[in-house]
Amino acid sequence: MTLDHSRRAFATAFATAFATAFATAFATAFATAFAASSIFAGAAVAQGRGGPAGPPPVSGIGANGKLGAVVRDGMMQPVLEFADTTQLIRQSLWVETNFDSDRDGKLDRVHVQVARPGAAEKAGFKIPTLMLSSPYIGPTNADSPVWDVNQELGAPPPLRSVPAFRPFSDTMRLKSGPVQWIARGFAAVAVENAGTGLSTGCPTVGDSIENVTPKFAIDWLNGRAKGYTTLEGNVEVSAASWSNGKVGMTGTSYEGTMPLAAAVTGVKGLEAIIPISPNTSQYRYYRSYGLVRSPGGYIGEDVQALYDFVHSGRVREQCDKIWRDGIFNQADRASGDFNQFWADRDQTPLVKNIHAAVLFAHGFNDWNVMPDHTTRMWDALKTINSSAKIYMSQGGHGAPPPADIQAKWWAHYLYGVDNGVDTLPRAMIVQSNAVVAAPAAGSPGAGGRGQAPTPMPVFFADYPIPGAAPVKVYPAKGGSALGALDLSAAGKQGSEKLVDDFHISPAMMAVAASSPNRLLYALPALKDSIHLSGRTVVTLRLAASKPAVNLSVYLVTLPYDSARIGSAGQIGVVTRGWADPQNYKSLTGEGDYVSMAKGEPIKPGQFYTMTFPLQPDDQVIAPGQQLAIMILSSDNGFTLRPAPGSELTIDLDGTSFTLPVVGGSAKLKSALGMK
Repeated sequence: MTLDHSRRAFATAFATAFATAFATAFATAFATAFAASSIFAGAAVAQGRGGPAGPPPVSGIGANGKLGAVVRDGMMQPVLEFADTTQLIRQSLWVETNFDSDRDGKLDRVHVQVARPGAAEKAGFKIPTLMLSSPYIGPTNADSPVWDVNQELGAPPPLRSVPAFRPFSDTMRLKSGPVQWIARGFAAVAVENAGTGLSTGCPTVGDSIENVTPKFAIDWLNGRAKGYTTLEGNVEVSAASWSNGKVGMTGTSYEGTMPLAAAVTGVKGLEAIIPISPNTSQYRYYRSYGLVRSPGGYIGEDVQALYDFVHSGRVREQCDKIWRDGIFNQADRASGDFNQFWADRDQTPLVKNIHAAVLFAHGFNDWNVMPDHTTRMWDALKTINSSAKIYMSQGGHGAPPPADIQAKWWAHYLYGVDNGVDTLPRAMIVQSNAVVAAPAAGSPGAGGRGQAPTPMPVFFADYPIPGAAPVKVYPAKGGSALGALDLSAAGKQGSEKLVDDFHISPAMMAVAASSPNRLLYALPALKDSIHLSGRTVVTLRLAASKPAVNLSVYLVTLPYDSARIGSAGQIGVVTRGWADPQNYKSLTGEGDYVSMAKGEPIKPGQFYTMTFPLQPDDQVIAPGQQLAIMILSSDNGFTLRPAPGSELTIDLDGTSFTLPVVGGSAKLKSALGMK
């Protein structure tokens, strides 16, 4: 987002929902005056984020003399009459909700922008809607301060300063919705989350209020909620003359969270969504298994900073009092424990309400909104929603599915086109060793500003890839330099120690021939490739010199490659994870972490056993590489940074690691040249 899921780069650009290649001139034209040439050029050349490049518009008037949509190759095509800006209709309205987040005694109203082809309404042709719901439609506050992470664990966090923010303006510039799809026969709707833009109320960051915000806009499109022409007036505006009630939503990061937010309400009319890099749990965004942990690239961010970043609404002092300085203090930055505050901001328990067709999309190298935000939702949804599919790539934050698949998704679920997208295998995985090939000229996805070619995915029945099986490996002493990983436990390995020092980065530790600050254990060099798909699970028997310590675990390849990849990632990092040893009683497996049990100080020198998973991954490890586990304490890119000197002792005989190997132990043994 902000900072958080969409981060500043996404928030400042066009509402990041449609990540393929938006034409800047087109967005500017909509925000100012909708110049006819821009709309027409957008329809013909670059349909924008998630909108495929395509041929010039054609007339939508059929042999029967009636205007309608045009379908070719299973996708909606640009239509001359829909692209005619002289007939473009823009509306601004406020939809009434059932909540009062600023507690002023009035139900909040959310501001909605509509842009639609007037030619469709004149012809009596009702159309579906593509909707963007976002806290980034109004201006954001780029100077939102973060927390100081240089503190001792368990201590009250240092005070966070709060600068003055820009005053509210009802003439603020608002970003538009997915207008690039208008020429293809869709209405474009943008919904400003409560407390942002021209909506009333307060930002509530991920709770039930935020979930239902887009629901009311969908209800209005279906005649179930009231919309008004002014903020406090009584003059109603209806969508009955042009909306067929079918809605699709997509977006990246925070704007990818909102399609799922609407879907978990079970709202009727939401037919299909494509959430890209969605934050599905604020706890998993700002914490990890009891530990205070920042999103990659945004060290020190927490919900208060995110609130300040997105708050562009009219009510500041009262909202700050209720939410930022009140309810959000329940986030408990001192402990990092899971509690009801975080449970209220977790979408996974609500997946049973989802009726929309869901196409998840996430990058395995997204260390901002990490991939388990999507995979845990996939695990919860796939058995109860047969239409759900998942696309996982090797990208970073904001890794969308191929443009043609997105276009076919909307055509099938919003226009009823029988294009086969619903019968595709359920999992689409871009392989880490795939050869990159640019799309053919003129095909959906060809071209696009700043868009690097992406390998095509391989189709599987599920993720993790069927055939992946857990293979347990065990450490052997020597980790201060390079200890071994073996497929069988040797026994009587004793213990090894590391000293915490946040000044030393994990990359520096991984390339060092030896280091007192980490323990490193590796398999022999591979003679053949192996394919990992799923979650690596860590079981550690650990003691510490202090009642509270950080614990970070990396799965890496050696020789370590520190070149950047994705979001706050390096090529040498296969995956990683973080946990708080104080929560050892709750760290008992790889299941979803929702324990309300509070962590307790550990006794210095006493050993504790804990089990937790690293982030999910899918990667082919090449011949000649070594797969290694690295254990450290503070991770200077993600965790709090206590004074150096804490000692962690690992009992090697009580420690093991489980790798998700496609083909299981037989494949790993073969790749290692073992009989």
